Amino acid sequence: MNSKELKIFLDKKVDEYNQPFFIKNDPICIPHLFSKQQDLEIAGFFAATFAWGHRTIIINKSKELMQLMEMQPHQFILYHNDNDLKKILSFKHRTFNTTDLLYFIEFLKHHYSNHHSLENAFSRHGNDIEQMLIGFHQYFFSLPDIPFRTKKHIATPFKKSNCKRLNMFLRWMVRKDNKGVDFGIWKNISPSQLICPIDVHVARVAKRLNLLHRKQIDWDAAIELTNHLHEFDKNDPVKYDFALFGLGVMEKFS
Repeated sequence: MNSKELKIFLDKKVDEYNQPFFIKNDPICIPHLFSKQQDLEIAGFFAATFAWGHRTIIINKSKELMQLMEMQPHQFILYHNDNDLKKILSFKHRTFNTTDLLYFIEFLKHHYSNHHSLENAFSRHGNDIEQMLIGFHQYFFSLPDIPFRTKKHIATPFKKSNCKRLNMFLRWMVRKDNKGVDFGIWKNISPSQLICPIDVHVARVAKRLNLLHRKQIDWDAAIELTNHLHEFDKNDPVKYDFALFGLGVMEKFS
């Protein structure tokens, strides 16, 4: 396919997968359980953090945590007591355990005690996503007595990570269209700034379509892919995440 044909093909796949049916079997269904902005931010942040492995397990574990927070995560974060924390001590998802959860709760309480939205935790750090993600990592781990093990759960471009889960979370919060999948509730970050989430499935499809040539699936690969997607839509390049994910996971395109 030439560039024009590829754009037509990918636009068609975006329209096919960027639909309400997509929500049910994707981790984005977790923040869709909520209407209050802070609740869906917190739910989305945890769902994105847990998003590695089988999607059904990710969704079930995310729902479990929200239920342990009595489906009021913002209220729980700000006003929990010791008895409330005891109720969640059994929670674990793969390598994410109680130690990690308690630190996440501590950070979120610190942030929401001083800010209306989690957006500020990213946007305050610069004008591009790389600066924002590096700054967010530093801010997230700025509290006293950080458990060393917890650092593996928040990626940063500074260590060349592709930051797939954080880029996915940002897509959820920033992209806005009339399809009803992404939320578009954050206004200080533009969709044009976003970086496409990339994993082995997306990378495989991108390489097949000559949108990616880098071997390592790292931050530079995410940048390379996004730069190519900018050529198709400079204002909303990450909408093509729907196409690449759908082709890679749903259609096993290779």
